[in-house]
Amino acid sequence: MDGETSTAKKAVATVTSSTSSPSRYEAQKRRDWDTFLKYLKNCEPPLCQCRCSGAHVIEFLKYLDQFGKTKVHVAACPFFGEPNPPSQCTCPLRQAWGSLDSLVGRQRAAFEDIGGGAPESNPFAANAVRIYLKEVREAQARARGIPHGKKKWKRPRAAKATLNADDGGGGRGSGVAALVVSATMV
Repeated sequence: MDGETSTAKKAVATVTSSTSSPSRYEAQKRRDWDTFLKYLKNCEPPLCQCRCSGAHVIEFLKYLDQFGKTKVHVAACPFFGEPNPPSQCTCPLRQAWGSLDSLVGRQRAAFEDIGGGAPESNPFAANAVRIYLKEVREAQARARGIPHGKKKWKRPRAAKATLNADDGGGGRGSGVAALVVSATMV
């Protein structure tokens, strides 16, 4: 176990020491990876990274919730669904979805940097982790009353007017005329 851990640290150190000083991203990636290895070491029984799965990653993300700073209202809270609650409540603090998403991205890259194996064996890229992150995002959006759906794509007004004013072919232009008019208007 300790041999694998030190090998992983050496691999990450080799990647980051190739430059004079690591970037903020590389330094954060290293700290995150060290935290994950420490978590695996403290598990009962201790786990090695080669046996780690998406379920272990989800447990790690849940473990990190205790250090979160984002208030996530529970369904029974009177402020559930309110973006700006008027007063304090006793709802738990959790890790924000964006922080977890960034962490998973850095961990995925760190796993690849240390030569953790084939991309399919990367536990941070597991489908279960993606589903968990999606559920966290949706739950936090509901708790704050913020819809987190896809934004609808809107056509630029100039192109829309051109399509309607084209050659009268059923309200649909050739597309080329719309591009020419849009390009000349810019």
